[in-house]
Amino acid sequence: MKIGELAKKSGVSIDTVRFYERRGVLPPPERQPSGYRIYDDATMERIRLAKELQALGFTLGEVIDALHSFDVGDPSCSEERWRLEKVLDRIDDKVAELRRTRRDVVRVLADCSAGNCRFQSTRLRGSV
Repeated sequence: MKIGELAKKSGVSIDTVRFYERRGVLPPPERQPSGYRIYDDATMERIRLAKELQALGFTLGEVIDALHSFDVGDPSCSEERWRLEKVLDRIDDKVAELRRTRRDVVRVLADCSAGNCRFQSTRLRGSV
């Protein structure tokens, strides 16, 4: 199939397919004598897997690394589990950061309700 059909069937744009090729998510495609790229169903499945991993929180580099692991062998879940654990740790860190930020916003709102608003124009003019 050509790039447009691959993109449509995979649920991504043509630009995404080309980007994935440049970054190494996809292997270089075969080309017709005319120069048109030709893709197979395995490429479509690879794009879908890459998108699924990204949706789980994998960075593009992590996606490439995971796909490379599949390319060179048949990894087991126990061998690849660390990848998901790394993503989970990153998510937990983000959640903790968001909780800290939320506490700060709640505190500022409470100050504002008590008449100590940080956004009063007199405070802003005084700091300039």
